Amino acid sequence: MVSAPTLKRSIRFRDLVLFYIVSGLNIRWTAMAASAGPSILIVWVAALCCFFIPLAASVSELSSRHPDEGGLYIWTREAFGEFSGFISAWTYWMSNLPFFPGVLYFGAASVLFAFGPGAQSLSKSPTYFMAFAVGWLIIITLLNIRGVDAGKWLNNISALGSIVPLTVLITLAAFSYAHFGSATHFTAASLMPHLSFKNALFWSSVFFAFGGVEAGSSMGDEIQNPRRVIPWAILLGGAIMTIGYISGTGALLIALPGDSVSGPDGFINGIQILGTRLNILWLIAPLACFVALNAVGSAAAFLSSTSRLPFVAGIHNCLPPVFSKIHPRYRTPWVAIGVYGLASIVVAFLGQAGTTVRGAYEVLASMAIIAYFIPYLFLFAAMIRLQSQPAGPEVRRVPGGKPVAILLGLVGILSTSMTIVLSVVPADDEPNKPLAFFKIVGGTALMVGLGLAVYLYSRWKTGRLARRI
Repeated sequence: MVSAPTLKRSIRFRDLVLFYIVSGLNIRWTAMAASAGPSILIVWVAALCCFFIPLAASVSELSSRHPDEGGLYIWTREAFGEFSGFISAWTYWMSNLPFFPGVLYFGAASVLFAFGPGAQSLSKSPTYFMAFAVGWLIIITLLNIRGVDAGKWLNNISALGSIVPLTVLITLAAFSYAHFGSATHFTAASLMPHLSFKNALFWSSVFFAFGGVEAGSSMGDEIQNPRRVIPWAILLGGAIMTIGYISGTGALLIALPGDSVSGPDGFINGIQILGTRLNILWLIAPLACFVALNAVGSAAAFLSSTSRLPFVAGIHNCLPPVFSKIHPRYRTPWVAIGVYGLASIVVAFLGQAGTTVRGAYEVLASMAIIAYFIPYLFLFAAMIRLQSQPAGPEVRRVPGGKPVAILLGLVGILSTSMTIVLSVVPADDEPNKPLAFFKIVGGTALMVGLGLAVYLYSRWKTGRLARRI
């Protein structure tokens, strides 16, 4: 009798740390944050304390309690049942569809700086941005179908796209400060955050930037010794991510005025200004390629991890059984990955409809934020709910045990809820605010409603087959 193919455990500690860096440390957030001014540094600290620390602690314990393939889906299913597990997985899966073209737009805008002023004519071309996003989504999908080994090396190499540009930025900012002083005047008043519609998207984006450490657990059955590896990888990867975000934003604020780093080309545009000032323009081309690599790696990391959710849902008959198929040679959930890649391409086309490149970039980011944070409500609630279940000696609990775990879960729920509310506000420079609002809220409602319909249909079909048997 021939045994069914199983998933391959190829992800090691180093791979997982680099995965957390490339998925969590996204350079575009430093530029977006710096354009909001000095007060964003306080918002970074608030996001760290109120969202990332509760998230990292929750993921560490939940992945130790249930280290299986599926991560978030399994945790929510264990805490609240099958329907809640499916909806949490569905919204997380769907939320990344607008995220992929959004982050790849950033990469497309950045790489133009590697080809000189003549290439900047493409910065207003929807066709160019669409071609860049779709082309890379095809490559990423095929690599991940090819195998975990191929997919993880793209993630590992792409981590350089986070580390190298930020290291260079911080170094250049130090030189600029030594020769020209700070471009931003830091005072107690300027550091004080002021709530307004203009700042709402920036604040929600900062919280959004700290997400991602839960994604690695979706590949639990492909990680070597996940109970031991995941918490330590989160600790190291999270520390690098925190330093990168706060130091990178601070460096941009010291070196440049905030209005020079806004938009999808904000980071590399800031580097170009610094290069001109310091007479080292030769750095622009390689750094632009590194920044584009960061965007590609971020999309690749989330596509590879999130595609495991429909795979596990297919195993549990919450999606058609075809999603649970494993490739006999490559030992990957190839159907789930392929369908996910195709869906991301479709969303890339829909997101561009009826707006400018800049508008599409902002709308895609906002749509991703709302749908992306809904699963976090389930995750933090699961953290609280599962405290009632006994934990074996192999489970790594958060320091302080049950009381601290419940407190962290409550803080996470509160910060997540506030972020969802803030993210519905369109950007000030969006030319068609009603259309942007409709895309953000309507697109999110459509995602959830479609998930409910798919779940009900799958359960009805499963019950019908069971009655026939």
